[in-house]
Parts: sequence; C-alpha cells; structure tokens
Amino acid sequence: MFSGRAGQRLMLVGQAPGPVEDDVTRPFAGRAGMQLMRWFAQAGFASEQEVRDRVFMTSMTTCFPGRLPNNAGDRRPSAAEVALCSGWLDADIELLRPALIICIGGLAHTRFLRGRRLDTIVGAAWSAQGELVEGVPAEAPVLLPLPHPSGQSRWLNDPQHAHLLASALARLSQLAVWAESTSR
Repeated sequence: MFSGRAGQRLMLVGQAPGPVEDDVTRPFAGRAGMQLMRWFAQAGFASEQEVRDRVFMTSMTTCFPGRLPNNAGDRRPSAAEVALCSGWLDADIELLRPALIICIGGLAHTRFLRGRRLDTIVGAAWSAQGELVEGVPAEAPVLLPLPHPSGQSRWLNDPQHAHLLASALARLSQLAVWAESTSR
C-alpha cells in the first residue's frame, strides 16, 4: 500500500499497513497516523493534506500482517514477508529517486541502517552508505530515522528519547526544504 505520486522528493517508509489502513487504503490513517501528523506539524507542515501532498508514503510490506495471537497489537511482519515485498519498495525507490527517505520504525531502520540501535540514529541524518550527514547534504538520498508513532511503542517515555525525536523533527524541517529543491 502506498500513497503519493511521481515527482515527490520525500518518501516515508513504515513497517506495514494496519487494519485501519487496510480498510481505507491510505497509509497512516489510524491512531499512529494521527501521531505522525502531529510530528509533521512540529516539523513545520501546515496540515495532513500538505504532508500527503509532499510525502510519498509506503511501507516495508504491502499487506496488513494481522493481529498478534493475544490480540495485544499488530503482528510484526516476518523476514519472509519483508523479503517477498522488497521488490515493490526497491521499485518505488528506483522510480521516484527520493532525496529524503524518512524511515519509520524498526523494520525500516533495519533495511536502511542495519545493526544500529534506535537511540543512536534518531535525531540525525544519514547518507545511504550509513555515514552521518551534517549541514546541507552533498548528495541524495538522505535517510532520516524516526521512531514508530504507535501507542504500543514505549520508546518515547524516556525524556532523552523525546529530545532525540525533537532533534529529528527539526532536521526534518530543514531536509524537506533541501529535498524539494534538489534536482533528479
């Protein structure tokens, strides 16, 4: 599942559609999406419509993976499910050639910045080769990791982590302007 159009220079990659997204066929349409839109507002986006107009949204898998057996949340897609869907994401990236890829949650972080802990990558921007990007990026794409906005995540309960998110959103504000001004 995705939303967006050709020409968008910002790409958001999440984990997988949830049950709400599966019903309305629009990424980040549920509670996590509302939190994500609040984060984008902190980064200077005027409205959800502006976010959706400027950001191509997709995910690591294209289908809702289902609920956990105990019904305590959504099931994380398996490695096999991610592998089955990877061709779709690869094609999206190749066709769109985004200048900025916003990585949301653990699966996306693993894809783009393998082997790094969330608290060591959120708050900074990274090159596709995994090198820290400071100031104005020299080349695209630039990776900007964010935690998952799900209410299931307890990562933001730590004040230091909330500070990292604030730094990431400030960087998002700068990088969005840069990304949309770059040529292909």
